[in-house]
Amino acid sequence: GIILEYVQGGGLKTRSIDLLDLSPDTDIIALVEEIQKEEPLITASCKEHVIHLVRRLQEKLGEQEDHKFYLFKVLRAHVLPLTNVAFNKSGSRFITGSYDRTCKVWDTASGEELRTLEGHRNVVYAIAFNNPYGDKIATGSFDKTCKLWSAETGQCYHTFRGHTAEIVCLSFNLQSTLVATGSMDTTAKLWDIEKGEEVFTLSGHSAEVIALSFNTTGDRIITGSFDCTVGVWDVVTGRMLHILIGHQGEISSAQFSWDCSLIVTGSMDKTCMLWNAMTGAHLATLRDHSDEVMDVCFDYAGQRIATACADGSGRVYNAETKKCIAKLEGHGGEISKICFNPKGNRILTASSDKTARLWDAATGHCLQVLEGHTDEIFSCAFNYKGNIIITGSKDNTCRVWH
Repeated sequence: GIILEYVQGGGLKTRSIDLLDLSPDTDIIALVEEIQKEEPLITASCKEHVIHLVRRLQEKLGEQEDHKFYLFKVLRAHVLPLTNVAFNKSGSRFITGSYDRTCKVWDTASGEELRTLEGHRNVVYAIAFNNPYGDKIATGSFDKTCKLWSAETGQCYHTFRGHTAEIVCLSFNLQSTLVATGSMDTTAKLWDIEKGEEVFTLSGHSAEVIALSFNTTGDRIITGSFDCTVGVWDVVTGRMLHILIGHQGEISSAQFSWDCSLIVTGSMDKTCMLWNAMTGAHLATLRDHSDEVMDVCFDYAGQRIATACADGSGRVYNAETKKCIAKLEGHGGEISKICFNPKGNRILTASSDKTARLWDAATGHCLQVLEGHTDEIFSCAFNYKGNIIITGSKDNTCRVWH
């Protein structure tokens, strides 16, 4: 989309316009005229500039890049196994969590270790940057605490205490005012980043909470649990708004679409389900997999869904028609992680067969096999530009691919 900046009452304000349906064949002038009807900020004098901006976006979408990734660096990250890896938005830094009780911050360009975040008394399992800002890091540990750190200095701002069992997932809201933690104690908690205090405990599940996802506006959060349900919560009041009931097996992952209208859930019952995020209504069950669904995700525009299965295959669905549009076949072991590049035309998968694969999202064609790890790969990620990949493996190394 595009962001409009304007001055009101002496202060600089911004308004964002999502262009989720923009495609290489969109009529740009007609689109901008439609936006102009709804948006008084776009006056006749700046219309040409907006057309120019949207046209540049469209050109980016139309670029057919055939980027081949090459191994740039192998990082022997920790003395004990890794648990997770995550990029900041630009991809200039990434972090690794480990059984060695630390989180390490790395410079992507040089492969240099910048700092070690020490202080947890058990496995550092869940980690995240507060993207898009990237100035803070949250770490969730088996020691039942979550810590908030400065990404720049490594200083620990807060230790969030209150869970009575291991923290296994966490997430920042996009506004970077809250961090949410999910625990084996069956609850999730919301914490205020500035004050360092608990805001709400989200109680209602009868088993571990293993997946968390805020929507982009930050007023809703979903929790996926081993009790086979997904809770939809109001972030402002801490109340449960809907409980999504339908899966027959433990939830493996759950995510909102970018425009906050849909929720996708994956389960050990071999299915994925689509739900209306506002009403909690069940919209569709995607039943193509023959084994447990390990991971699900939307592309950034919310138009496609990718699913990863324990049988080593993946699927791509059209979110609107609910039809399978591509099959990802080639891995020799279960796929633990699946993600789109920000542009939405490539998919990355991490597998127990020791490889990661890059796929064409439209056709399901395998474009590249990233080989070299000597044990299963459990984590993979793109940077925001989509030109750097990071893979984390049980062989205790991270590989950076350019």
